[in-house]
Amino acid sequence: MKTCQRLFSGKIQEVCTLGFLEKLLIKIGIIAFILAATVFLFRKIGIPFGKLPGDIHISRDGFEFWFPITTCLVLSGLISGIIWLLRFIGNLFN
Repeated sequence: MKTCQRLFSGKIQEVCTLGFLEKLLIKIGIIAFILAATVFLFRKIGIPFGKLPGDIHISRDGFEFWFPITTCLVLSGLISGIIWLLRFIGNLFN
């Protein structure tokens, strides 16, 4: 069932369908759950996720600010490496 369409470069493309939105929300929920479980397991193992050297933490009276820049860089590198590896393996079998 089409619920909305958008005209894009002369062609009508399906952009919003209820099934698409449902699948998108389920995928976002699964990704959020996996991330939360990963952070929980890292902390249980003893990896100071979010408290690496280089992460900024400012604490004052009634104010606390966290900016985990090193953690973000490490995660970005890991995710990029995993995606590259998956694409590389996928290209081997094509």
